[in-house]
Amino acid sequence: MIKKDSKSIKPIEELPTVSVIIPAYNASKYIDTAINSVFLQNVPVELIVVDDCSSDNLDIVMNKYLGLKNIVYIKNERNLGVAKSRNLGVRKSKGDYVAYLDADDWWMEGKLEKQISIMKKTGVVLCSTGRELVYSNGESTGRYIPVKKHISYKSLLYHNSINCSSVLVLSEVAKEFPMGNDEIHEDYITWLKILKKYKKAYGIDEPYLKYRLTGNGKSRNKIKSARMTFLVYRHMGFGYLKSIYYFICYAVHGMKKYI
Repeated sequence: MIKKDSKSIKPIEELPTVSVIIPAYNASKYIDTAINSVFLQNVPVELIVVDDCSSDNLDIVMNKYLGLKNIVYIKNERNLGVAKSRNLGVRKSKGDYVAYLDADDWWMEGKLEKQISIMKKTGVVLCSTGRELVYSNGESTGRYIPVKKHISYKSLLYHNSINCSSVLVLSEVAKEFPMGNDEIHEDYITWLKILKKYKKAYGIDEPYLKYRLTGNGKSRNKIKSARMTFLVYRHMGFGYLKSIYYFICYAVHGMKKYI
């Protein structure tokens, strides 16, 4: 678990290399861990937290961070959903790269530095990492979800191997492809659109992302998630039979991954 606290987070005097976007809805229980993991990274960062009309004590938690110049706290006037909240953060961002992090997840030290190095070396516009599944209390489940080194548009159609909280993407690409379709897998559609144009992404097969199993996310409901995945293929313009084919591939891979 992350040990750093808000008193040890130092404001940056230079422009950020990475803008980190955290959409937050009733996230007061876990967001400290997410925020502190951002500032364990060895690159200049700005953190943009977008509060999507939370009804818990998120304001109280965020108050201790508000004096820092590299933390931006945005409060939506109405509930926009996770996709539009992320897009709002991206529009406000100043970094060369954008990273997404859900409020209940966190990163290991060195994640962003490793991703930037790989992206500069390979020329890809998007990089993801593997993830370790942890219980709601932060303890490891002992389960790890790997990621392939080379991710293409075609391979991504068979299953979504890119987890949103692991993604680092060039800022101009994030702004070129804003997220939408909150009712289905908004992030999956975005990665498909990016790879359809830019051809490939890179995966770092190390557990830099700690993915908390809280039961709150829509991907945690497997039946609902399966339905949304089928709708992703339809949204991408595939016919009914082709969508069924890719959905079967997704289902088979899902059973191998979780069972």
